[in-house]
Amino acid sequence: MAFARLHHVQLAMPAGQEQQARDFFVGVLGLTEVDKPPVLAARGGVWFRAGDVELHLGVEDEFRPARKGHPGILVTDLDEVVQRLVDSGQDVR
Repeated sequence: MAFARLHHVQLAMPAGQEQQARDFFVGVLGLTEVDKPPVLAARGGVWFRAGDVELHLGVEDEFRPARKGHPGILVTDLDEVVQRLVDSGQDVR
């Protein structure tokens, strides 16, 4: 058995923050929002895609940010991503 690729990464988010997620992942990073199936959309959260990479944000009632968990996404133009982040007021190190 061989794994072909990673389909998506699921991360937790606080309830009611879908628009902030859209503002960042669509508005800043340029991902496209993916329609969730209706039964899952009722739970909240939001899904995004860029090329073959999907990022799923699911609502967690007692949300606490992960201290170390993160997706690692290889990009084709790191300078462009950094500039988008800087232009949006993010602290980039």
